[in-house]
Amino acid sequence: MNPHRLSALLCGLFCLLIHTLPAQNFPFRIRLQEANRQPVVGATLRLTELADTTRHLYTISDTSGIASFQAQAGQTYRLLVTSVGLKPLQRVVKPTTGQPLLTLVMEEDNITLQTVSVTAAKPLVTQEDDKTIVDPEPIASTSTSAYEIMEKSPGVFLDPDGNVYLSSTTPATIYINGREQKMSAADIASMLKSLPPNSIAKIEIMRTPSARYDAAGSGGIVNLVLKKGVKIGLTGSANAGFNQGRFGNQFAGINLNNSQNGRTSYLNLNYTRRNLYEEIQTNRRFSPDSLLRQDAYTTFPAQTVYAGYGLGFEPGKRWDINVDGRFSWNQNNSQAGNDNQIIQLSTGRLLTENLNQVSNQNRILSFSQGFSTKYKLDTIGSELTTDVSYNLISNRGLQDFTTQYLLPVRPATAGDGSFDNQRHLGAAQVDLRYKVTPTITLETGAKTTVQYFTSVSAYFRQVGDQRLPDRFRTNTFDYRENINAAYVQASKGLGSFLLKGGVRLENTNMYGRQRVPADTSFQINRTDLFPYVYLSRRVAKIAGYELRSYLVYRRSITRPVYDYLNPFPRYVDQYLYEAGNPALRPQFTENYEVNISVEDRPLFALGRNHTRDIFTNVVYQDPNNRSLAFRTYDNLGTNRETYFRLLAGIPPIKRYFFVFGAQFNYNDYSGLYEGRPLNFQRGSWSFFTYHQLKIDRRSTFTLNGFIRTNGQLQFYELSNFGALNMSLNRRFIEDKLMVTLTANDLFFTNYYQFTIQQGSLSASGLRRSDTRRLGLTVRYNFGIRKREERNNIFNIESPEKGNN
Repeated sequence: MNPHRLSALLCGLFCLLIHTLPAQNFPFRIRLQEANRQPVVGATLRLTELADTTRHLYTISDTSGIASFQAQAGQTYRLLVTSVGLKPLQRVVKPTTGQPLLTLVMEEDNITLQTVSVTAAKPLVTQEDDKTIVDPEPIASTSTSAYEIMEKSPGVFLDPDGNVYLSSTTPATIYINGREQKMSAADIASMLKSLPPNSIAKIEIMRTPSARYDAAGSGGIVNLVLKKGVKIGLTGSANAGFNQGRFGNQFAGINLNNSQNGRTSYLNLNYTRRNLYEEIQTNRRFSPDSLLRQDAYTTFPAQTVYAGYGLGFEPGKRWDINVDGRFSWNQNNSQAGNDNQIIQLSTGRLLTENLNQVSNQNRILSFSQGFSTKYKLDTIGSELTTDVSYNLISNRGLQDFTTQYLLPVRPATAGDGSFDNQRHLGAAQVDLRYKVTPTITLETGAKTTVQYFTSVSAYFRQVGDQRLPDRFRTNTFDYRENINAAYVQASKGLGSFLLKGGVRLENTNMYGRQRVPADTSFQINRTDLFPYVYLSRRVAKIAGYELRSYLVYRRSITRPVYDYLNPFPRYVDQYLYEAGNPALRPQFTENYEVNISVEDRPLFALGRNHTRDIFTNVVYQDPNNRSLAFRTYDNLGTNRETYFRLLAGIPPIKRYFFVFGAQFNYNDYSGLYEGRPLNFQRGSWSFFTYHQLKIDRRSTFTLNGFIRTNGQLQFYELSNFGALNMSLNRRFIEDKLMVTLTANDLFFTNYYQFTIQQGSLSASGLRRSDTRRLGLTVRYNFGIRKREERNNIFNIESPEKGNN
């Protein structure tokens, strides 16, 4: 950004922060405690206007027992607080400006919790400042992994390679418990497939993250928050199930949570055995008068063992200390057969045919360990947090490949190889959140990350009786990365406005060296500023519902991951290989978005992304062998993307409700490809929906699905595709046992045809996989019963249930 523009922006922000406007709404904060002064965590609070009893405000107390409402001065409300194991609390309150924190004490309920179920309204999707919160509970019961939960979450789209997309066609960055997972798309997909579905507490979607978060990720951030032991006593669940397509998946696991006397802990253990297939049919122009036709069929048998744990301590009223870790071992194999035919276009004659077979055996070890602290500076929300983490991913594998020549007949060729990839990532950060006044918040912090990646591959080819080194595929590559960052941002309530703004400074140091087959290296050292501005205000009140608008500006960077930079060729077949590009430059994006929400529910958004030095997956002809093509990544130019999305819900008609969403993306590329001008425009629609029908008190039917029309995947133009998923669950044994029947991609429509026109490359084809599946899941909950929650986008209540 131009320094003068940045200075003007920050000066304007400062001027706005030091002025106040006449107050309309203001924060009304409540602290909930038990008789022993322990905070009440996860309590549901409802404010009802006495003048209009159809108007409700809802919130949930945080880990400090504090809950906050945006209330109207002078308005009288009826407050209702409910929490498992405690008696409901009712109070008439009249908030006033300048009122101190209201402290309420909740009494223990002597009723046996095993036979009581409290219904609390909890929305499926909510808007919290600049992030969207998705409750995964209803989706988890019909999923076998965190990966499937992501696939079914409203407004989230996953491509076949494991990339996650939100508003933009640039992939989002994945976080777990607030920590960035610096991995390739394939590694992240493997990790999400090993994460149990019932281990996720919530999904935070940040399409335009604030300056507190890393500037990386112009596609936004998806943060998976794992469950902790926040319930009183020991609780948990055991689950097992399977689903069957052409191949079958089986899984079993146990989840334990404990919380007593200021100590919390959790343990997740899970085993998964899965298999699936993928079929890709491609027709590629091989020469002016010939066509290469390929039909590839691959199976992916795999086994995963996963363990996750967490320990939390509260030594005193101000400290909160947490230790958490995850371990997974993955045995991922694949068997691929690819029939290749070269056909003469002018005569239709088959010129050559061969069969290529590739076998891969991968062993992936993943380990993550984190340590975090939080110190409460006061009772109005000021806190100091620290976080230190370490991640290790070790990927070792073997590959064997053979080619049988059917026409013309000649001796087969064969080869084999091995590879060893090791990735180490360490991160440390400190954040200060200071409440200058009840309406002014100052945030600042610093972070450093260090990443070290090594890749060693050794390939051989069989020539007669001799096994000779394959110098084309043998490679050794080292990569180091260090990113240092500091930020400052402030927010202030200005009557009906909330203004937040700041700037982040990031120093990037990247170094890569290829040792084999040639000694080459690259180095990047740069320092960049990333401003952020967020403005929210109350727009209107229609039919008792409050509408708020949000305006966001953000500058971000997308750095190439090690997988994109590693130059060693990875064999696909004798006509195609893939390799990284060590000369790849980072891309920068400026994002502008305005959106509107109703009662903290996202409703409508309109935005624009402008990306420079955009890099994407491309396919080039090998300059040394025109019969070969290779996939890589390259900087192509600029892209202007305009998008809008709509999310709406219909309140339940007795026991039924649904959510519907739509998103439109229009991309305009401008740049160079193979030294020639490249211009590419395409618009794409995405529609998704979620339905729930409570058949009776113990049975629920859900239906969810998506449709993507005129789709786009980098420069691939896709046909229309989508999926419809259904589930039916029934509770037994005092609601502790849940049995769920699922049907995913019921009509087998989640596949697409594709075309690509890139310079001299012209190809089309079909891609599909084992997406249609029927399954059964059994889950048993033990310990103190979790309160039943109705998941819908509107807060519609049901009467409380008594004894069963």
